[in-house]
Parts: sequence; structure tokens; C-alpha cells
Amino acid sequence: MTQVDFGPFVLGGNTFGWTSDTEESFAVLDAFVAAGGRMIDTADVYSAWVPGNEGGESETIIGQWLASRGNRDAVLIETKVFQYAKRPGLSAQNIRVAIDDSLRRLNTDYVDVYYAHRDDPDVPQEEYLAAFDELVRAGKVREFGVSEFEPKRIESAAAIIAENSLTPITVSQDHFSLLHRDPAGEKFALLEKLGIVEVPFWVLENGFLTGKYRPGATVASKRAESVEQLLADPANVSLLARLDAVAIEHR
Repeated sequence: MTQVDFGPFVLGGNTFGWTSDTEESFAVLDAFVAAGGRMIDTADVYSAWVPGNEGGESETIIGQWLASRGNRDAVLIETKVFQYAKRPGLSAQNIRVAIDDSLRRLNTDYVDVYYAHRDDPDVPQEEYLAAFDELVRAGKVREFGVSEFEPKRIESAAAIIAENSLTPITVSQDHFSLLHRDPAGEKFALLEKLGIVEVPFWVLENGFLTGKYRPGATVASKRAESVEQLLADPANVSLLARLDAVAIEHR
């Protein structure tokens, strides 16, 4: 079970260096902390998909903000390894180098949670589980988690960890929302059994579930194209109507 207090919600940092420049990102981070937020989520790959970016932009902005505000002890930071083209995969050597790169960009000497951003079938689980354990013992990482792992892989990892007295997996990140409920059932039952906390992402589906996107309405957003695909499904539009009714009832 995690010893990290995530608070009521986690601030996703994938927009930093993408839809939010440094000034806007600082304002968001300041407002988040002022409202009582603590956990800030990022990854080494954020936001490499933006033309002109190479990855590490989100971590760099967060690191600049931490240095500017001098508040590292007041917040929690989680980042990830695997998807960054410059530091791909979960080999032990890559994990060791990637964490040092992330810590440098973040202007800190540790992160609170370090995730395997995705599973790596090309690396033995024993290898990357031992590497994460090494980072925890070195004080560079408080806890480690996994993201979008299949239940059978979480189960096999838990067995290896128990057999070798390695640092346990404490957190699982998965795509979960009112539109995407796939992890519910078998996976959530397994996580509960193993004492692993679920921290869902994309819970608002790129803003679709905020209600600002409607059929026929135009929203100036870099995410609008992906949201328009959701609006094309009548079932999703029907869900928005049901959420409107709930919001009105509890206003």
C-alpha cells in the first residue's frame, strides 16, 4: 500500500510545454498548490509529440517552477520512464540513466513515485523490477508504480517481488473514465487484492466530460479534433445529457 498521500486529485503536466507555455504553466501550478493540491504528474516523454519539441519539456518547466518557488517539500512529484525516444524501454541501464535525466530536469534529487510508463516485453521482469528497487534503495525514488499493465503481468511482477524481497508496486495508472471503464472488474479486483492503489488518468477525456464541447459548438483548443471524434458517437452525447441532469440536480 502506498505511503504517498495523493490528495483528492493529481495535476497532469502533459500540457506544460504544449498547450501551456512557461508563464501559463507556472500560473496553473501556483493555483493548484493554492487550492491545496499536492501531486504533480509528468513524464520524460512530455511533450515530444509537439513539432519543435524533443521531450522533457514538461519536467523542465516543473523544475523551473520548483526552483523559482522553493517549495519542493510542499509538493509531490511523479514521473515515468519507457516511452521517450531518447530513453526507450525498461532495461536496467536505461532506467538508471533516465531517472538521473528526469531528476536533473526537475531540479530535485528524488521523485515521490516513478512509473514504468508501459510494460516492456523485451526486458525480463526480474531486470526492471530489480532496477526500480535499486532506485528506491538509493533514495532517488520513494515508491514505484506501473501504467497500463495487463493484470497477468502485474500478478507475475508481484510474485517476483515477493520471491526476491524487492520494493513492491504501490500504484497503478490506467485510462479510466465514464466513457472508458475497461479496467473495472478483473484488474481493479487484482489491485485491491495486492494492495495497489489505482490512480486513473484521462478521467475527463481531454475535456469532453467538462461539458464545454457540444454538438455544433466550436471550441478553440488543440485537443478539439480528438474530442470531435467523441461527439460523433450518439452514446457519448447522451452521456453528456445525463451528466447535465446530475449537475443541475446538485447545483
